[in-house]
Amino acid sequence: MEIKVNFLEKLRLEAKFDDFTVVADQPIRYKGDGSAPGPFDYFLASSALCAAYFVKLYCVTRNIPTENIRLSQNNIVDPENRYKQIFKIQVELPSDIPEVDRRGILRSIERCTVKKVVQEGPDFVIEEVENLDADAQSLLTVKPDADAATFIAGKDLPLEQTIANMTGILADLGIKIEIASWRNLVPNVWSLHIRDAHSPMCFTNGKGATKESALASALGEYIERLNNNHFYAGVFWGEDIADAPFVHYPNERWFKPGRKDALPAGLLDPYCIEIYNPDGELKASHLVDTNSGNTKRGICALPFVRQSDQEVVYFPSNLVENLYVSNGMSAGNTLVEAQVQCLSEIFERAVKREILEGELALPDVPADVLAKYPGILAGIQSLEAQGFPVLVKDASMGGIYPVMCVTLMNPKTGGVFASFGAHPSLEVALERSLTELLQGRSFEGLNDLPAPTFNSEEVTESHNFVEHFIDSSGLVSWRFFSSKADFEFVEWDFSGQGDHSNAQEAAALFGILADMGKEAYVAVHDQLGAMACRILVPGYSEIYPVDDLVWDNTNKALLFREDILNLHRLDDAALTDLLERLETNELDDYSDIATLIGIEFDENTEWGQLTVLELKLLINLALQQFDAAQEGVGAFLQYNDNTVDRRLFYQALNAVLEIVLDDDLALDDYVVNFRRMFGNDRMDAVLGSVDGSVRFHGLTPTSMKLEGLDRHHRLIDSFRKLHTARARAAAVTR
Repeated sequence: MEIKVNFLEKLRLEAKFDDFTVVADQPIRYKGDGSAPGPFDYFLASSALCAAYFVKLYCVTRNIPTENIRLSQNNIVDPENRYKQIFKIQVELPSDIPEVDRRGILRSIERCTVKKVVQEGPDFVIEEVENLDADAQSLLTVKPDADAATFIAGKDLPLEQTIANMTGILADLGIKIEIASWRNLVPNVWSLHIRDAHSPMCFTNGKGATKESALASALGEYIERLNNNHFYAGVFWGEDIADAPFVHYPNERWFKPGRKDALPAGLLDPYCIEIYNPDGELKASHLVDTNSGNTKRGICALPFVRQSDQEVVYFPSNLVENLYVSNGMSAGNTLVEAQVQCLSEIFERAVKREILEGELALPDVPADVLAKYPGILAGIQSLEAQGFPVLVKDASMGGIYPVMCVTLMNPKTGGVFASFGAHPSLEVALERSLTELLQGRSFEGLNDLPAPTFNSEEVTESHNFVEHFIDSSGLVSWRFFSSKADFEFVEWDFSGQGDHSNAQEAAALFGILADMGKEAYVAVHDQLGAMACRILVPGYSEIYPVDDLVWDNTNKALLFREDILNLHRLDDAALTDLLERLETNELDDYSDIATLIGIEFDENTEWGQLTVLELKLLINLALQQFDAAQEGVGAFLQYNDNTVDRRLFYQALNAVLEIVLDDDLALDDYVVNFRRMFGNDRMDAVLGSVDGSVRFHGLTPTSMKLEGLDRHHRLIDSFRKLHTARARAAAVTR
């Protein structure tokens, strides 16, 4: 994690990381003001807090109350060496906690991350640099031997060269990648989480049988998502980019809506229009992109090549974002390598959906076949030894598709996790199933898996597939576990041979789609110096229902974004109009405003926690609509999760509104004790919200210029790097 430090007045320091700011000072005896803890005090506290976190985690998973558990830490300093210290952590446990859990709680503290890092002894590198952001890949800990050449299936270049090429591309873009975590729970299964140090909202996960293959996976996914703008989906890019010569890509085209909001000619092709607009309800206004929100320019569309005849077809960027999310994106050393990965991913998810929603039972992989892959078998056996039964299944549906499945069962909780993987090689597909199963997970994380069900409606509900798409945590039918399989096991193999194996595999996978009567459309992105592509298979590879284009489109943000960002400047008429739109557009009251309008607010602020419900009640307050405001406050207090301070504000507001709406009560009779209960500052905000002198308490003013929104600006900074590189590449090719 990157922590940037600013020097404040006197001895005060300010550390910034993610969305947090921590201020440190020194005691008065050390010439400080004593206004904040010192750096070493924070270090000591981090150890105690980390220990307490693991105690809490242990107790939560076992439903043990923590109200009467007390924990303390003392550091005992060696009189002859003040840098040698003993950290004594003591825990006071209630007498009714069983002995087995008392031992478990103490063992849980042994897992404290701060403790383990201190015990291991971190290495410190202290150096001067010309620019803190210049050494873009200094934080990558895996640096493969440049002279080595490790080939793995599916890669056209050795892992070492693949990693070097990708890190070089990111360095040239000025993106500083940091590794946030590594996982290696069982043999031959590695995963890691990487992110942009400046804009940690941009992150990916990687997985593989080795550290190097997992790093290559994470970097490849990062570059794939950069090239396809996935990190910035649904986000407002600001007015400057919205008015730039191009918004998404230099080869984009803009289409003006037809008469009466009709779809313009030249957009999509008849095959796609039949799929995306079966009832004629899709309008041009549904396809304005969320990122620019530039309705005057029209519809931003991107070129895709139809594989059946190599003709270019223009797809609205809005449509791609809404329906496909990240499905069918990949980066590779070559185009065919990327295409194989794209198509494998498409088959993995489509076949997974068909199997889970059809409640199909899959055949087991015979033991003699599994024995051919000892590295994979070692990981499975390790999971079994940890108490997690594992089922290894052939998901090819009779040898038709290159898909495998590894399913984990957790007897402690009754939960299950069905992980699928795809690749033309059965071995690679099986390895991906296993590594996907444990990607970014701890053994404790396996306690959160949902239990199987015989309720078919819950399994086939469209949102369940979305949960499977996000992190494979959706529901699975008990019928999936039947020993009576719906298919025979097939030891399939779609892999190519020789130096052109990826080209052969891509052709074979495109051939499966053609045999199914599906059209495939390919977009190639190489302006950033890497080869990446996106493949769409209309009517097959969508993640969200086509109806979402009409009924749940992300560009509904355009109905609200400008007014919400200008909230403090709106007069009563404009506020009334905004409130009516919030009421009539069938929004979920508990959905967050950040997602609704595509703005990355700091999660720790009132803006970051703001929901549709809270915004409506604040508008009610500003309009002096106290009955509606009180109803909203009641719902907020009953269902909303928020900070203690925010809840106390609404508790105080609720009490004041009760008095204001009761003709028999006088507010002056209660203010003194309200101030004693809630404090003067909070009561000033509450009383001001009621008398109209305070509007939208807690929400700092901003506008379409995005003032004060540092987190959002960091995300836009990240996108500007791509935008600049694309403009430069386009200028060279002219």
